[in-house]
Amino acid sequence: MIGEKQAEQLLQQYPYVFQIDANLDRLVRKIELLSYINPQNIEKEKQRFFASKYSVEPEFKYPKLKFDPYKLHRLFFSQRLERIRNEHLRKLYQDVIYYYSNMVQCIETIGKSRNFYYNSLRVYGTPTEKDVQNARFILHFADEPVVPDMEKVFSAEEARSYFEDFVQQYNFPLNIKYSTSIAAEAMVSNSTQSLLIKKNTKFSKNQLLTLANHEIGVHLVTTYNGLQQPLKIFSNGLPKNVETQEGLAVFSEYMGGALTLKRLKEIAYRVLAADSLIKGYSFADTFDLIHGQYKLNRDDAFTITLRVHRGGGFTKDRLYLSGLRKIYKRYLREESMDTLLTGKVALEYEETINYLKGLGLAHPITHKSYSFDQKLNTNKTLDFILNNLK
Repeated sequence: MIGEKQAEQLLQQYPYVFQIDANLDRLVRKIELLSYINPQNIEKEKQRFFASKYSVEPEFKYPKLKFDPYKLHRLFFSQRLERIRNEHLRKLYQDVIYYYSNMVQCIETIGKSRNFYYNSLRVYGTPTEKDVQNARFILHFADEPVVPDMEKVFSAEEARSYFEDFVQQYNFPLNIKYSTSIAAEAMVSNSTQSLLIKKNTKFSKNQLLTLANHEIGVHLVTTYNGLQQPLKIFSNGLPKNVETQEGLAVFSEYMGGALTLKRLKEIAYRVLAADSLIKGYSFADTFDLIHGQYKLNRDDAFTITLRVHRGGGFTKDRLYLSGLRKIYKRYLREESMDTLLTGKVALEYEETINYLKGLGLAHPITHKSYSFDQKLNTNKTLDFILNNLK
C-alpha cells in the first residue's frame, strides 16, 4: 500500500493513466467469465448422460448476462488512449482493452457452440504438440496405490473449517460461500474476494491440502496483492495471466507437499480433452477418449470433459500443464516468484511490471505464497516428471 501523499503525486503525474484505469475497473469489475461459464444443470445432465450409456449430448443451461456486451465493447474502445503520452503505458492499456474485449466476446457467446470455441481460442489458445506429448508422457506412468489421505470423507462444512485454519498464516480475510453451480470442488471469485466451495461434495485430506495451497496460497494471495497496487489492472488481470497464475497455483501444490501423480494425470487429461476440441470431438467423443480409452473412472472423466466442453469449447484447462512447466523451470533457475504474485499478472509482462515499479506505479508484494519457501514434496516420480517435461 502507498501513502496518501505518494498517491496524490502519482495522480498528478499520470492523470490519464489513472482515469482510464478507473474507467476500465468500473466496466469489468463485475464481469467474471467463470461466473457465466459454469452450467446451472450439471447434475441433471450428468445423470441423463450416464443413463444414455454415454451417447446423449448434454444440454447445459447457463446464467443470463447481467450486462450489455455491445455497450461494453463501445465503452472499451472509446477510451482516449492517445492522451497517455508514455508509449509503454499506452501500449499496456491497449493490450488490456483488447484482452477484456476478447473476454466479453467469450461471455456473450457462451452456449453458442463453435462461436464460443473460436473466441475461447483467441483468449486461451489450443494445446501445442509439445503440450500433448508432455501429457502423454505423464499418463504412461503407472498409478500409485490409493492411500487413506485420498479417501473422500470430509464434508463441505469440514472443508470450510479446514480452510479457515489454513488462512490463519495469511494476513487477509477469508470469505467463504457455498455453491451448487461450479465445475470445480472449490474456486476463488476474484471480484468478490471469496472462496466458493461446492455444496454436497466430499473431500479427501489430500484434496483439502491441494485446494488450500492452490486457491488460498496463490489465487487469493494474488487477489489481495492486486488490490493493493496503485493500478486496478493488477486486480482485474493482465493479458495471458491464466497460464502464469494456474502454473503458480499448481506449483504451490507441489511445494506444499500436496501434488500427487493422480492430480498431475488429471491435469494431463485436461490437455488431451482440450486437444480433442480442435479435432471436432463431441462431448461423448471426448468422454470416450478419457473414460473408454484411458480408463479413467466415469465421474472424473465426466468432470474433465465438462470442463473443456462447457460454453461450447473452453480451452483454458490446457494452460495448467504448460504454466506449471514454465514456473518449475523458473524455480530451477532460482528466480524469484515475487513479481508474478503482484496481482493477476503474466510472465510475458514481467519486464513491464518492473518498468511500472520504476515509475512508482507498481509496488513490492504484501502477501507471499508460503509454500514456495518450503519444498515439502517427497515424491521422486513427480520430480522426475517435472524435470523431463519438454
